[in-house]
Amino acid sequence: MPKLKRALLSVSDKTGLVEFAKGLHGLGVALLSTGGTAKALADAGLPVTQVSDYTGFPEMMDGRVKTLHPKIHGALLAMRDNPEHVAAADKHGIEFIDMVVVNLYPFQQTVAKPDVTLEDAIENIDIGGPSMLRSAAKNHRSVAVVCNPARYPDLLAEMQQSGGELAADTLSSLAVEAFAHTAAYDTAITAYLRSRVGQEAAPAAFPPALNLRWEKVQDLRYGENPHQQAAFYRDASGPPIGLAAAKQLHGKELSFNNLLDLEAVLLPAREFTAPAAVVVKHLSPCGIAAADTLAAAYGDALMGDPLSAFGGIVGLNRTVDADTARAILDGIATYGFLEAILAPGYDDDALEMLRAKRDLRLLELPDLQAADPFDFKRVAGGAVLQDLDAAIAAPEMKVVTFAKPTPDQTAALEFAWQAVKYVKSNAILIAQGTKAVGIGGGVTSRVDATWLAVRKAEGRSEGGVLASDAFFPKPDAVEVAAEAGIAAIVQPGGSRGDDEAIAMCNARGIAMVFTGQRHFRH
Repeated sequence: MPKLKRALLSVSDKTGLVEFAKGLHGLGVALLSTGGTAKALADAGLPVTQVSDYTGFPEMMDGRVKTLHPKIHGALLAMRDNPEHVAAADKHGIEFIDMVVVNLYPFQQTVAKPDVTLEDAIENIDIGGPSMLRSAAKNHRSVAVVCNPARYPDLLAEMQQSGGELAADTLSSLAVEAFAHTAAYDTAITAYLRSRVGQEAAPAAFPPALNLRWEKVQDLRYGENPHQQAAFYRDASGPPIGLAAAKQLHGKELSFNNLLDLEAVLLPAREFTAPAAVVVKHLSPCGIAAADTLAAAYGDALMGDPLSAFGGIVGLNRTVDADTARAILDGIATYGFLEAILAPGYDDDALEMLRAKRDLRLLELPDLQAADPFDFKRVAGGAVLQDLDAAIAAPEMKVVTFAKPTPDQTAALEFAWQAVKYVKSNAILIAQGTKAVGIGGGVTSRVDATWLAVRKAEGRSEGGVLASDAFFPKPDAVEVAAEAGIAAIVQPGGSRGDDEAIAMCNARGIAMVFTGQRHFRH
């Protein structure tokens, strides 16, 4: 493009504004501005023309109307190589604007405040800003559109080297960034207003159109395998939550697999009210326990399957104290390394102790409970959404056998039912009290999952309880459980084979309860 002659600056985020404007002024670019931006430039001693003086039309309606004017948008949209456009501009006194420097009202930051009102949110919906960005971006062969303060230094450097010009590639990349910026802004507004509508009327369970906007957080070391590239993105429609809000305090950079496994520990860790620990390997728990202290819960979770815990990920639902840190280090010394730990926080002494392991990734996520509203999975050519499997305990446990579970067994059944829903289907979990001692999951038959859980329990299933994420189509898995000494079983029920399963339990003196609720996890 030819040398830039005039720039319009109107920004909410004034980071680097004065320095950038000084650089433009030094290159002979005339400055046009509005409101607080104009004041900041004038206070810095820069010559600046108010938009209202340029248009001959005052700002009005509390600043809602200031740049929505033909002398602004005509100056942005006019094609410089179109004689009719140039003639129209001359006739109406429109002077071309060669650069727009705009970032938008802080809508996302406003709605992130816990006490924000709908009126406050609406007042922070920018109208003129997106309009200028889109006009400039549409005509980006002739207009530089700048929405990101991080671009200021590079743009100035390029202009200084070229005598005030910008390359076509630079203009194109700025336009793409501007359209992405306005798309993200509209997505945030849509998501917020849809949530507010939901407070006043019952909307459809799922939106008719799904507006997704993802912002790259970081490149990852590699994908699921070393020959695959990967990156981590966060949902940019609102403030960061979940793993996007976690802060890494120590250790190697995260990998693709680390993030998936961290999600797999976050979901169950936040569900327990008592101190709880979860150990995950390849997206499925190999140890889950709740106890009076976090250190005890971790020790119990580790011993659920210490062989599988090698190279695993740990999730904790309390701040890590020195006792827990010692338990973790003792476990590493005995059973091998861990990849990462996710917890709401770390005491100073615990953090110092754990940092002795150079590669151990330590992640802090103070708000474990913040969750996405939907479970979202990609399929070829589309996506499937569902609401979260968020029920903490079975809605009702209906005893269907002659034997009835004791109070201690009932408590263990409730724990097992809460834990089994995070095991990959087909899923079987054997518990003693509030600790898993055998987990079988991710296999294609329920009896195989039961065999695996019994084998993992290594004799600890005697007198324990068993949870199954789905019903037993045949009594074979119940027979395996009986041979292992299981005292009580919880399962959804609803199979044609229920009578056979119940009969097997009655013959072996096992208590069985139905929940009427399934917990498949694919």
